[in-house]
Formats: sequence, structure tokens, C-alpha cells
Amino acid sequence: MASSKPSIPSVMTAWHFTSAQGGLDKNLTLNTSAPLPSHDATSLGKDKVLVQVLATSLNPVDHKIVEIPVAGRFVVKTPASPGLDFAGRVAAAGNETGLKNGQLVFGRLDGPTQFGTLAEYTVAPKPGVAPLPEGLDPKDAACAGTAGLTAYQCIVPNIKRNAGDRVFINGGSGGTGTFGIQIAKAVGCYVTTSCSARNVELCKALGADEVIDYTKDDVVEAVKKSAENGGKFDLIVDNVGNSGKLYWQCHHFTSQQAKYVQVGAPASAYSALDMAMKFLWPGLIGGGKRQFQFWQVSSKPEQLEEIGRWMAEGKVKAVVEEVFSMQDARKAFEKLRTGRTKGKVVVVVKDG
Repeated sequence: MASSKPSIPSVMTAWHFTSAQGGLDKNLTLNTSAPLPSHDATSLGKDKVLVQVLATSLNPVDHKIVEIPVAGRFVVKTPASPGLDFAGRVAAAGNETGLKNGQLVFGRLDGPTQFGTLAEYTVAPKPGVAPLPEGLDPKDAACAGTAGLTAYQCIVPNIKRNAGDRVFINGGSGGTGTFGIQIAKAVGCYVTTSCSARNVELCKALGADEVIDYTKDDVVEAVKKSAENGGKFDLIVDNVGNSGKLYWQCHHFTSQQAKYVQVGAPASAYSALDMAMKFLWPGLIGGGKRQFQFWQVSSKPEQLEEIGRWMAEGKVKAVVEEVFSMQDARKAFEKLRTGRTKGKVVVVVKDG
């Protein structure tokens, strides 16, 4: 895919919000003359990159954090653009990034910022930027930043690579789950996952060895049965987090060295209490008997590059529920908020 040096305009098109009260999507407005983020040599320093965004994918965190009552108002300076993930072209780069103007890249921002990726330009720290492999569509690469890295970091450091470790992924059909199934298979794991009936075939097609339909079977009992038949699990990745039962019972179907990594959790008082108990209640007096981690993704360029290579080689693919135009970004958030998307929701910010 040929790259060309983009010219930098004085203004850009960006979706802005000044409040998220009542839902971020209801507060978004399209600004066709928005200011660009600061991108002179001083602003970029040694390790920041001005990226001309071609595509972005949405994540629940894009709206959930800024929608937190009271505290959400102080997360970013407004007016702000939402979005963390991107694929695009380098428009300007700090002198120690190793990146060239016009180079195609993909990655993620570290967290919500005033200049998010639902805009024609964003500034990304170098750890969150990787070269786009030849032949990889930017719309697919834009899906990998947060979901792909989260799946990678939950799985790869916690298994013995190419040793046939058994992994259970609770919630296999969402953005992180679809990447998780494929990444676990790419490093040689036996994968069991859960999803609803309508997504069973999708999870099988992604490589899952066993799929539990949670609309028919009790997930905990089904995982126990799988362990009895095939051996105990070496890792649990919980992308759902809506029931503490899976963790409190996991010692029945995991090895003693197994880790339980939770990614998702509902925003509720019950969930907060359950999380505190998982961390603090000692196993000796009835608490959890396996190491518990609540995962927060961090940007790692070498991991992004490995995910990119797998995608270019066809070992891992982006599962895309729907692609929206820049003008339809509000509809993209509405789709995301249903909580029932298969894989990722993508917004094309700029063609080419």
C-alpha cells in the first residue's frame, strides 16, 4: 500500500462534546473547522506523533468514562473528541520515534484526551504507534489497538507459549473476545469460550475448540464439565464480569498456578463490592483460591507489531460488526451501546 506525505491543514473535521450527560452519543456535534492538536517540534518532543486518522474503532471506555456522574466532567478538557484507536498516516513525528512522514501506522492513545481519534488528526505517544504491515486494511488495523492489545496482554504473558495450555474466555464474541480466541490459538492454546446462541458459529470459525452457549447452559457447570473431560484450565479470561460465581468456583476447574484475569465489569455497587472481595478476601477463610487480576491495557509497540504481523499473515483477523461513515458516528455509538455487537464497530474518518 503506497504512502504519501499528507499536507497539514489549519483546521480539521472532528466530532466534539462538551458534556456527556444523558449519553455521549446524544451530545456529539460535528465541527468542520476544529483546531488541530498542537504539533510543532516543541509539542511533539522526541516521542509523539501527529497522525492523520483514516479509521477508528469504538470501545465502551470511549463513552463510559466521560459519562461517570460528576467525575466524568473532569476527565478531559472540552470541547473534546472521543476515541482511542486509530489507523492513519504520520503527518509529523518527534525525532526519536523512528517514523517517517507519510508512513502508514496503527495503534491507540493511552486514555481519553481532548484530541481523540474521532477526528481527522490526533497526537499519539510513540509506545502506542506501530507501522501498518503491507496489505493490512486500515479499517481492520484500527480495531486492534485497545481490544487486540487487551486480549494479548491477558493471554500471552500468562501461558506457556506453544505448550497447549487450556484457556477459558468468558465472552468470546465481543471486540476483546474475538481477538482473544484467535491470539490464544496463534500461541498454541486449547480454547473454550462462551457466547450466546447466535454467535456460536462465529466463535467456532475463529478457532475455538469448545463453545458454551450461555443461553442454554450454566457457564460454571459447563466449564467444570470441560475440565473433567479435557483437563483443568491454565487461564481464565473474563470479558463479561457480570457474575462473581465464575471466580469463586474457578478452583474446581483450574490448575493451582492458574490466573483469573477480569477485563469487563458492570458499573454497579454490587460489582464494586464483588471486585473488592476478589482482591481482599483471603482464600484461607473462604475467599478466592486463584490469583486475581483486573486488567488495564497499556501500550506496547512490540506487541502491536506482533498483532499486526499475525493479521497480515491471516492468523488473526478483525471481526467487524459494521462500518460507519464519519457523518454517521452517532449511529456507530448507538450500535456500540447495545452491548451485542460481534467484534468491533468502525468509523471511516477519511478515505485513502
